[in-house]
Amino acid sequence: MDTTAPPALAWSTDNCQLARAMSVLGEKGTLIVLREVFNGVRRFADIQRHSRLPKQVLSNRLALLVEHDVLRRVPYRDDGARERHEYRLTPKGFELYPILAAVSEWGTRYYADADGPPVELTHRDCGEVVTAVLECAEGHRVDDPRDVVPRPGPGARPFEG
Repeated sequence: MDTTAPPALAWSTDNCQLARAMSVLGEKGTLIVLREVFNGVRRFADIQRHSRLPKQVLSNRLALLVEHDVLRRVPYRDDGARERHEYRLTPKGFELYPILAAVSEWGTRYYADADGPPVELTHRDCGEVVTAVLECAEGHRVDDPRDVVPRPGPGARPFEG
């Protein structure tokens, strides 16, 4: 084997957890749907109007997120109207908040207008802006992403290609 090749080339990606997660989260518009629900916009018509996603795209994304237990459908009925559903985060869905916070922080850094971001994520108790942080299992904060290295995990399989 080439000694200059990255060690990752020795391991299969067939069971990659990132690829599997992106099969749910990576479709166009999915993070926008999650943004809306995290911001308290839960009804189809409101999500569609606010996000400007095409109805069919929104319908498909909501169905996928429900299928994967990221969102759950909760029935409601306005007076005189038929029963409809709103979408609420499941515990699995709430675990995505750090991802949305990290993407939002990155977007603020590189893509916000000159006058700043239109939304800031703040700590409910003190009101300060929240940031996404990398931290190891021992509790050490990792400030430089170059200090994080991949290693084969318990599910690693040799690459046979």
